[in-house]
Amino acid sequence: MTHAVIVALATLGVLGQVLAVFLLLAGALWLVHVRGPLAAVRWTIWGYELWLAFLVAAVATGGSLFFSEIAGFVPCELCWFQRVCMYPLSITLLLMALADDHRAARYLLPLPLVGAGISIYHLLVENGLVTQTQACVLSAPGGCATKWIDQFGYMTIPTLALTAFVLELALLAFAAFDARPPGVGDDASGRGDPLATVDTHA
Repeated sequence: MTHAVIVALATLGVLGQVLAVFLLLAGALWLVHVRGPLAAVRWTIWGYELWLAFLVAAVATGGSLFFSEIAGFVPCELCWFQRVCMYPLSITLLLMALADDHRAARYLLPLPLVGAGISIYHLLVENGLVTQTQACVLSAPGGCATKWIDQFGYMTIPTLALTAFVLELALLAFAAFDARPPGVGDDASGRGDPLATVDTHA
């Protein structure tokens, strides 16, 4: 069972990385005034940004709990720091999605931003590019450099965490800054309805 869950989470991680790369490319194209790809993403997920962000956070939270509570992997110090950044998102995003409170998403952006930075640092430690601290060594067997999973030749726990944090950043940015597509009318929430039409006779 443990192996099957690890493979499933790693596969979701690969899919998430493909999506993250596409979003990064779309963002880069937007910077050079090629707006089509990013606009297409915006229309596709319109109104579901918070629910998608909650789904990512819930899977990441559930996965980390599975690793520690069922698989028996001991979370190191850096793992705990990443959990501190991810776990609150699971609760707050669910409440925000239920309330359709998109504008508050901007206040959550620091969490995935800091979490991504910790994940990158963890990857550097894990691959021997940075020497781990004594606190890391004492926090878990083998310290922060232990690769509890290593699927597809590169998919480790901090790699999964970094993928989730990058997706959270993108989805929260969509929700927070409300890049309304042209011609979209406003509804009572102030967010607008992507299917609304503009009344040219007004």
